[in-house]
Amino acid sequence: MPIVRVALANVRFPSSREESVTIVLDAMASASEGGAAILCFPENIVPGYRTGADGEAAPPDQGWLDHAWSVIDSKAAELGIWIILGTERIETDGRRITARVTSAAGRFEGFQDKVQLDPSEEMAFVPGTERRLFHMGETTFGIVICHEGWRYPETVRWAVRRGAQIVFHPHIEIAGESQGLPDRFADPANSFHEKAALCRAAENTCYFATVNCALPQGASTTSAIIDPDGVLMAHHAYGEEGILFGDLDTSRATGFLAKRFRPQSV
Repeated sequence: MPIVRVALANVRFPSSREESVTIVLDAMASASEGGAAILCFPENIVPGYRTGADGEAAPPDQGWLDHAWSVIDSKAAELGIWIILGTERIETDGRRITARVTSAAGRFEGFQDKVQLDPSEEMAFVPGTERRLFHMGETTFGIVICHEGWRYPETVRWAVRRGAQIVFHPHIEIAGESQGLPDRFADPANSFHEKAALCRAAENTCYFATVNCALPQGASTTSAIIDPDGVLMAHHAYGEEGILFGDLDTSRATGFLAKRFRPQSV
């Protein structure tokens, strides 16, 4: 069977941009030790998620990002592991939230920018304009980032209709400090987010791998892997740091339901 071992980095939120790189490198070593072929990080783990409404420890700096990315690429080559890095990048039209993909050879494979911004992000970021796929040997995957995966299911279907067996979903989701940590995945009393993750897999017959930071309070979601039937395979303990592993039989990810969609009917 075409089994692919994936890993999700349920890591702490960085206190500085320098710490963000340390967190990433440590998680890469742990995922490699666990035999993962690919490791996905939460949204904007480097240099840390921020919006225009938040205090920023350091201004946007593409030179610093380029150096951080080169360090991470070198580590990926050393460990022989693919990396999906939640980060930001600076273009002439503004700053973008993105996922940066590095191959196991340490080669930069491309960006998937966040196309559907949350309204709260529009003061600090500009949206991306296109979607793409990535190919890791015989495995094809897509990426949707936070808000667009929760509320824009078309983004997941786009990838699966074009051959993605896995869709990775880096995000950061904080419901509010007054809300305690959930007791179970997709608890009916919790927010809609984890139910949406189950739907994204089931409605497209794909694997859906969603990854959040380890937030000690107020988190409404955790990292989880959903199978092509929309069944939870595994999830990480809420608020705890660690790496979530999953062995995915990609032959099950047929994309059957996504490919039956008739866009001319809507």
